[in-house]
Amino acid sequence: MLRCSRSEPRSMKGQERRYMRHRNQGRKLGVKSQHRVAMFANMTAALIKHEQIKTTLPKAKELRPVIEKLVTLSRRGGKDLHARRQALSTIRDEAQVKKLFDVIGPRYADRPGGYTRVLKAGFRFGDNAPMAFIEFVDRDESARGQDSGPVGGDEEATEQ
Repeated sequence: MLRCSRSEPRSMKGQERRYMRHRNQGRKLGVKSQHRVAMFANMTAALIKHEQIKTTLPKAKELRPVIEKLVTLSRRGGKDLHARRQALSTIRDEAQVKKLFDVIGPRYADRPGGYTRVLKAGFRFGDNAPMAFIEFVDRDESARGQDSGPVGGDEEATEQ
């Protein structure tokens, strides 16, 4: 009996090889990995700043573990320089890391997890994408919309 010297089984001949997605967790969200990392860093900074943001439902669900780990880091306290540097490597915004460790960390010091919630908010008009709010559980209502959009304080520059 003669044996074939094929490297692929007969059923795979002429097809590309498909691999199983074992240990590939998380959604790709249609962007490359560098874009995804930067997007989550920006969304995390915005969530810390405003304590509530509106985004698509898959992005909100993927952002939740990122922000939960950062809040857990901030619960160690402001004295832990290593935890602060770990958070800074993820967020890349010193003002938001300061708020995370000085305001949000102590707020959730007694809470054993579950710092955020995702609320469904209907569908976007243009492409019918499912939208959601992601917010901190015991959020500060006054932080909503803080320092967002154009600042109207400099009226002399607009008149000239």
